[in-house]
Amino acid sequence: MKRTNKGVILALTTAFLWGLLAVALKVAVTKVDSFTIVWVRFAMAFSALLVWFLITDRSQLRILIRPPWELVVATLGLSVNYIGFMLGVEYTSPSNAQVVVQLGPVLLAIAGIFLFKEKVKKVQILGFGVVVVGFFLFYYQQIKGMFFGNSDFNKGMLLTVLAAVTWSVYGIMQKKLVQKYPAQTLNLFLYGLPTLLYLPLAKFSTLESLNVSWWLLLAFLGANTLIAYGCMNASLKYIEANKVSAILINNPIITFIIMAVLTVMNVDWIAPEKFTPLAWIGALMFIFGAFLVVKAGKK
Repeated sequence: MKRTNKGVILALTTAFLWGLLAVALKVAVTKVDSFTIVWVRFAMAFSALLVWFLITDRSQLRILIRPPWELVVATLGLSVNYIGFMLGVEYTSPSNAQVVVQLGPVLLAIAGIFLFKEKVKKVQILGFGVVVVGFFLFYYQQIKGMFFGNSDFNKGMLLTVLAAVTWSVYGIMQKKLVQKYPAQTLNLFLYGLPTLLYLPLAKFSTLESLNVSWWLLLAFLGANTLIAYGCMNASLKYIEANKVSAILINNPIITFIIMAVLTVMNVDWIAPEKFTPLAWIGALMFIFGAFLVVKAGKK
């Protein structure tokens, strides 16, 4: 298989897993609280990586003792991102959270222009404009329509924006760190510190009554964290970062398709989603604008 094809397949795998993630989180939060879910995701991913390095290369464990300050900042950003997105899904819906959190890559592109002195391109300026208009249409229609006066929805949107901002902080630090450290070594600390930080907030009593099906769902959430980021890191070995980002930016479309199918099926284990035509236009404009910004970025 050609290197380009390998990279595309790996990036598509990440996009699919992230598209499915929001739906799985919405189901999981009906039985387990958000902080416990986030702790489980980090704990499972960290445990798997820890076992891997204990078997293959114990020298990589040194990063747990003496991490660079950029990694600590990146980890704190990712920690807030996880809970912000989780609460965004809980208070709004999978599709809402997936669209709004795409602000993260856009903010990272803006940071590249101002912090890393990357040259801004005309197509990126166009993309920024499309993002702003799309976000306004999507958010305004949701507020004006079925979510008017819904404080939980507004809270969820703000928390998702916070998740996007903190993800961009993680991305900025990660951009520097991957030049010096292996990606999976960084991930070991990125998963390890939040496992400790969220430990006091996790309610383990909610896990005691879970049956096998719910445990399988939690196991999927943990595996999703490990596999999705693993595939993303591997894809960067074969294709340029801006191409990977351009593929990943489309993961909300996967969430939209899954939720549309579930709504048509009228399942009773997840709330259906209803959008006005203008909200659909706004969402697609937002995603397309973000695609333009990222695709035109520095390779």
